[in-house]
Amino acid sequence: MIAIFSDTHSSGGHDLEGEALAAARDADTVIHAGDFTTEAALEVFQDECDRLFAVHGNADSAAVRNRLPTARVVEAGGVRVAVTHRREGGETGLAMFGRSKGADVVVFGHSHRPTVVETDDVTLLNPGSHADPRGNRPGFAVLEPAAEADGGLTGEIREPDGTVIEPLEIPTV
Repeated sequence: MIAIFSDTHSSGGHDLEGEALAAARDADTVIHAGDFTTEAALEVFQDECDRLFAVHGNADSAAVRNRLPTARVVEAGGVRVAVTHRREGGETGLAMFGRSKGADVVVFGHSHRPTVVETDDVTLLNPGSHADPRGNRPGFAVLEPAAEADGGLTGEIREPDGTVIEPLEIPTV
């Protein structure tokens, strides 16, 4: 399983609870699209997750920025995931970023709004913020290998208590 988070915005903890905490602990791969805010929050998140792949966001401290890249590519569950906090140009900029990385999915954050957008050749996924939703539903995402022989992933954006916000499918390119 892949668990996906963003926009923790915490001064000291990860603020994970319920199904979100279980997903972070049980996942084979955890992806975080930035804005931990403090180094202490990043370290507590790292302590919960065996394999954390993260980028920094615009609200992260200099210490977090020094430890994390702006963007990265992760191979997980048979798909290629491009991760960034945000890109200029909105959905078009994110899709171009994904294509430039040969990605099947682009994971991003910044808006705190759980979002799935299917483009012609890449899926854009914002898990939302489990800890600081800012008027949106609190969210995180989980992905599992698809049952089909074609590969790809299936999953959901969920609230921290496990309530499904939106199902999703990510085919391999």
